[in-house]
Parts: sequence; structure tokens; C-alpha cells
Amino acid sequence: MVPDVPDSSAVPPRPGGAEDTTHVLTAEERSEYERLRRAATLRHRRVRRLGAAILLLVTLLLAPLAVVAAWVHDTVSDTDRYVATVAPLASDPAVQKVVTDRLTDRVVRQVDVEAVTAALTKVLADSGAPPRVVAGSEALTGPLTSAVRTVVRRNVERVVTSDLFEQVWEGSNRRAHAAVLNMLTGERHGALRATDDAVELDIGSVVDEVRQRLVDQGFEKAAAIPDSDRTVTLFRTEGLAKAQDTMRLLDILGTWLPVLTVALAALAVWTAPRHRSMLLITAIGSGLMMVVLLIALAAVRRVYLDTVPAVTLPPDAAAAIFDTFVRFLRDSTRTLLVVAVITALAAYLYGPGRAAVGLRSAARRGAGAAGRGLSRAGMRVGPVGRRLAARRSWATGVVIGAGALALVLWNHPTVGAVALVLGLVLVALAAVAVLVAVAASAPPGDRAASGPAAP
Repeated sequence: MVPDVPDSSAVPPRPGGAEDTTHVLTAEERSEYERLRRAATLRHRRVRRLGAAILLLVTLLLAPLAVVAAWVHDTVSDTDRYVATVAPLASDPAVQKVVTDRLTDRVVRQVDVEAVTAALTKVLADSGAPPRVVAGSEALTGPLTSAVRTVVRRNVERVVTSDLFEQVWEGSNRRAHAAVLNMLTGERHGALRATDDAVELDIGSVVDEVRQRLVDQGFEKAAAIPDSDRTVTLFRTEGLAKAQDTMRLLDILGTWLPVLTVALAALAVWTAPRHRSMLLITAIGSGLMMVVLLIALAAVRRVYLDTVPAVTLPPDAAAAIFDTFVRFLRDSTRTLLVVAVITALAAYLYGPGRAAVGLRSAARRGAGAAGRGLSRAGMRVGPVGRRLAARRSWATGVVIGAGALALVLWNHPTVGAVALVLGLVLVALAAVAVLVAVAASAPPGDRAASGPAAP
């Protein structure tokens, strides 16, 4: 790049020169110098734009992966987060119905109603009962089976729909939180585990509770419910091994990939010649990637429901399980979408657009009118207020930075949290604008007491 020439258009003598002379650029030399400087500046801006574009592309590609990685990392490493994820399944009617049906079928299969009716028939025949009564006892198999199923189902439903079931469910999941990690790493033990191409949930605690209650109700045969076959298959997929590898990778990157993505986005904005325009483009692109992620989740949900056989899991229960497991991921994606929209809107409102200029002018007029009204009513901002008014740009930056920091430090912010922080930031900015207007409307003596205001 050609070095700048002093405003006097004089070139200093070469080092070691004998004479202290200067060379004044001619019109042609000045023209050539300006041409070379513009060319160098243009090349510099092109390099910056190219670098910013590459950083933006990498940021947008990493954004969905960063969100998924953070969700996997939080779900696996945070016990409270995991329990909060699976706890609603215990109170979901579709899941309760599946558990009730499965446990009822298993208990009824342990009761040999045909043997009971055969023994009754033999007793009646041996005791000399009329042939009609003996023949009628043989037809009791169906009614007895129905009665047993009704009683068993009623007891199972009482357990599954009670608060006790929710407590047992939550407690067992909390104790077995390590089983989630076992599933992701392919371990074959724990409450939630991967077996070949299936993901299964161990409901042994529920089986033990139901068995004990049935025994207490007089169904001694329920004590024979086996300890085997105590699992519920959540879903089957041929790509489970590949999914486990992907989740392990995402778990490793869960801490640093979001940080890297944010850093690349900030670097893209800083590298671009026009920071505000790049911030606007980055926010819009990030919002679009969040929309793509939401669409991908909907597509995966549809594929999941289509691949789960109804005999394995009813569609409503399968949908409830999927929606429960990914709801925090969906909520985080929506929150980031709202943040991206707000950021893009803020970047636009600080620009030269006609609507942005009009809105800023209207806000200044409104703040000015409010400040003048408060000043006429006798309000004075004092020295602190006048110093704040003198440094309005700094005050605005601090307010916006505080809002951004609040969202960063917020543990898993939701859309409601974003709306709350945004409202507080807008109120603070409005208060700063009104204070500036009050300070500007103060009597000359009051303004002079704190010194000249900054432009």
C-alpha cells in the first residue's frame, strides 16, 4: 500500500541526503498517487468483504449444530435438566394408557383362568352337583377372564395415574440419569438403554409397585409376575449406531461449538467494512437457520412417527414421547429466532432507511416533549443526570450491553425472558432519552453549573 503523503504535498529528502530539499508533487504525480491509494483501499475493502463473507458462511453452517450440541450437552450432563425433560411423560395420558395396558396384559397372563374353571368343574362334579350346574361352570372362563382384567386394570390405573407413580418415575429417572449417557455411548445397562436397534425404557420400579398392590388386594398369582420382560420399547431405528456416534460428537462439542459460533459471528461483523449492514445480514441469516432447524425437527418427527409400528407404540404415545424429549431444543430454537429478529430490527432502526429515520425522529420528538413537560413541572436531573445526558451514547451502549449480558447469563432463556429483557431495555433507553431532554430544557444556570455538555 502506498504510504500517505503530508498535506503540504512535499516529499521529505532521502536519508543521508546532503541537501535539505523537498519535492512538491506535480498534478500528474498527485493524480497517480490518488489513483494508487484508491486502488489499494478498494483491494483492502474487497479482502475484508471476502473474509467477512467466509466467516458469515461458516457461522450460519455451525449455528444449527451449535444449538443441537448445546441441547445434547445440557440434557446429558445436567441431572435436573434431564429430569425436567422426562418428568412430564409420567402424567401424559397417552403414555399412562400404554403403561396400564402393558402391565394389565402381563398380569392377566399370569392368572390361569382355565385352570381355575377346570378345578371348579371338578369340585362340582365330585360333590354331586347337577349336570346343568357342572356344564355351566365350564363356560365361566370368559366372564372370569373379563372380571380379572377389570379388577387388575383398575388397580394398575390407580397406581399409574397417582402422584406416587410420578414420584417413582422422577426418582428412578434421577437415580438412573447415568443411563442416558449409557444409551448415547451404547452401554447395555441402565433405565434407558440401547439394545441392538431399539431404545428401551426399564419400568421395573412400576412393575414392583403394581405387583405388590395386587398381592395386597388378594391376587396372590400376581406375585408370579416375572422380573424379565420389564421394558417398554420407545422406538427402533437402523441408524441408532450412527446416531450414537453423532450424539457423542455433539456432546464433546456442546461446550465450545456455541462459543465458537458466536465468536465467528462477532468476527464477521467486525471484519466487514460496514459493521451495521453485516450485523443485519448475520441476524437475518441466523434467524433463517433457526427456521430451517424447526422445519428439520418437524420432518424428523414425521419420520419417527411413520417408522414406529402401532403394535410397538400407539401414535399418540409416540408423539408425546418425541415432543417431550425435544421440547427444550424446540424452545431454545424459537428463543434464538426471536433474538435474531430483534437484533435485525435494531440494526435496521440504526440505519439510514426512511422508516428508521422517521421512527428515530418521532422517538426524539416524543422524548423531547416529555422532557420539556417535566422540566416545566419543576423536575431537575441534578449533576448526575446532566453528566448522563452529556454522555448519552455511552449510556445507550451500557443499557444495550446490560440487556445482552442478562440474556447470556440467563439459564436457558425462553421467549418470555427475551421479551422481559427487551421491555426493560426499551424502558431504560426511554428513560435516558427523557433525562437528556430534561437536561437540555433546564435553565442556563443549571446547565452551566455542571459544565458544558458533550456534543
